[in-house]
Amino acid sequence: MKLKKIAALLTVCAMGASLAACGSDSATTTAAEKTTSGSTTSAGTEKEADDKTSAAAAEDLSGSIATGGSTSVEKVIGALSEAFMEEYTDVDITYDPTGSGAGITGAQDGTLDLGLSSRSLKAEEKEKGMTETTFALDGIAIVVNSENTVEDLTLEQIKELATGEITNWSEVGGIDAPVVLIGREAGSGTRDGFESIVGVEDSCKYEQELTSTGAVMAGVASNPNAFGYVSLSAVDETVKAVTVDGVAATEETVQDGTYKIQRPFVFVTKEGEELSPQAQAFVDFATSDAAKDLITNAGAVPLK
Repeated sequence: MKLKKIAALLTVCAMGASLAACGSDSATTTAAEKTTSGSTTSAGTEKEADDKTSAAAAEDLSGSIATGGSTSVEKVIGALSEAFMEEYTDVDITYDPTGSGAGITGAQDGTLDLGLSSRSLKAEEKEKGMTETTFALDGIAIVVNSENTVEDLTLEQIKELATGEITNWSEVGGIDAPVVLIGREAGSGTRDGFESIVGVEDSCKYEQELTSTGAVMAGVASNPNAFGYVSLSAVDETVKAVTVDGVAATEETVQDGTYKIQRPFVFVTKEGEELSPQAQAFVDFATSDAAKDLITNAGAVPLK
């Protein structure tokens, strides 16, 4: 009995469907149009809301950010600052390239909102309440004069060249000429990174100790017997970067760790002390995925 009732019901439904067929396309289309229209309106409303929120955030963020420190970081921080200030037009970022030591001191004494260092903080600096935030990596390139015929050096050879155990380029496959080491001043993050990684702290035989990356580059470029160490981001055609143990300093080799002479770029702040809204927003931006291309284009290596 139940089966008969179901069969009868199916018959009635089939007849109803046949009668309504000519109007179904129109009804379906109209419903679809309404649904699509509703979705578009909803998506449009959400996008407008996001745009308004972003615009409001940009309008609310204002003030200055005083930064300073490592000369090696200058090019990278310049690119990041420019992009950030384009987004937040009421924020002004300044950078004073005075060396990592000065950047750490400035963050400690409050003369800087953000200190910039091209080395990790030392234990004694952390004990004074300082903390670091890494936003990029950098290879320390070993550079020689463009006329120098040496193409590759081992880490041990670099150590012996720096300490004066090797005094002539002929001892490492070059011409018969004296070795001249040009480096950075005490307190430089680049110098600290080079000396600690190579294992030559306080034992280098410097002919010149200069106060900026650019000065080291110029010194090596003008002396056919010179070599020095500079940030990978600073290397250009005026000098020649040698490979170290057969590995060139590149973004890939720094990121995967095969290039051994490398160091971090870090923001230095006081532990437990809240940053201004604009300074915190800048740190957040510099450590975000949005900053990676800017960091790469400036010659440094973004974090993975």
